[in-house]
Amino acid sequence: MTSVFPDIDPAGYRSHALHASERVWPETNCYIDLWIEVLATHGVAPEAMLGFTLTQDFEGDQFTFFKVPPEDLEALYGIRVTELAIFDAVEGHVGEQIKRGRLCLVEMDSFFMPDTQGVGYRQDHGKTTVAINRLDPDGRVMDYFHNRGFFRIAGADFAGLFQLDAPEGGLPFLPYTEFAKFPAKAATASHQKTLAGEILSRHFARRPEGNPIAAFAEVFPQQVEKLADRPFGFFHKYAFNTLRQFGANFELLATHLDWLSPDGAYAEESAQAMTIAETAKSVQFLVARAVSRRKFEPLRTALDPAHAAWDTLMTGLGGKLA
Repeated sequence: MTSVFPDIDPAGYRSHALHASERVWPETNCYIDLWIEVLATHGVAPEAMLGFTLTQDFEGDQFTFFKVPPEDLEALYGIRVTELAIFDAVEGHVGEQIKRGRLCLVEMDSFFMPDTQGVGYRQDHGKTTVAINRLDPDGRVMDYFHNRGFFRIAGADFAGLFQLDAPEGGLPFLPYTEFAKFPAKAATASHQKTLAGEILSRHFARRPEGNPIAAFAEVFPQQVEKLADRPFGFFHKYAFNTLRQFGANFELLATHLDWLSPDGAYAEESAQAMTIAETAKSVQFLVARAVSRRKFEPLRTALDPAHAAWDTLMTGLGGKLA
């Protein structure tokens, strides 16, 4: 099979250190996790792209599903990402781009993805993004990046992902698809470091006007009370789109600040970002306990450490980035 990165195989693949099990949030969201692995495979530093995490906000019922902006990928690494039109069989479009050395990012259904065993596989339908490295439609085999790993899918699962056995006359399979064009040479380490610092300043100027964790804290107990009346499986969806999103986001920011300044120039700000990440993790367990016991009063102050850390973090960065 033709592939974008010919020297990798699911059997021997090792995930990047940003996905190490000892991290507070070993997985973040499908889009960022995917790019971490793709960039590392391309031979550049995924830590360089993480300045955009400063812009995360609370959107009323969820935190921003944080994604690296395409313009950052191009500035840092020379990688151009844009939408790929799907007007025919998805496999044909993806195969054409793979032959050109381009990676396609396709929204697919985790119900058919064995790497989500115990979470979504054959249990629940959910939208997730994969990056396809190899594709063999005739043999019904695909190698792909997803979350924090690199996997192979075949047979009935392949057919399910691409809706090959859908009844005639059914809705067409038209997933949102992007494709990435890679430069002939990977960006140098010095280029990544220089541009990352500039991008961090730009995103600092785009940070939320108000403290997003404080805004979340105002509605958080009421949201969890309503959560208690839903099937327990809904807890995971709620936690993913709130606590995990901002917790993972700020752990990545801490990593970015440490990577930018190994001399410790951002040590205090990194520590504040980690306080946010760790608070989100601990509060996730509090939510599960509150839902099971239907006792919500402890949640009213549970986010206070993260709330205070966000203010301290932004004040510190403001003084240093100015």
